[in-house]
Amino acid sequence: MSVSAVNVRNQFRGHIKEIILGPVVSEVDVETPYGLVTSVITTRSVKDLDLRVGTEVVALVKSTEVALAIL
Repeated sequence: MSVSAVNVRNQFRGHIKEIILGPVVSEVDVETPYGLVTSVITTRSVKDLDLRVGTEVVALVKSTEVALAIL
């Protein structure tokens, strides 16, 4: 499954592993075949989307900047 209605090339299918609810924003951890992806979204969106641990989702990653450092 992929989402083609939006312009996002980096799409990672996975399941919600953990949700840390906050008063305004929440952290949603998604376990993908490539590792863990964490999304910070509004708590209202968590409730509106009825997100729960175990829910299958697609993490859409779009960034205007990615910084790299040499180790």
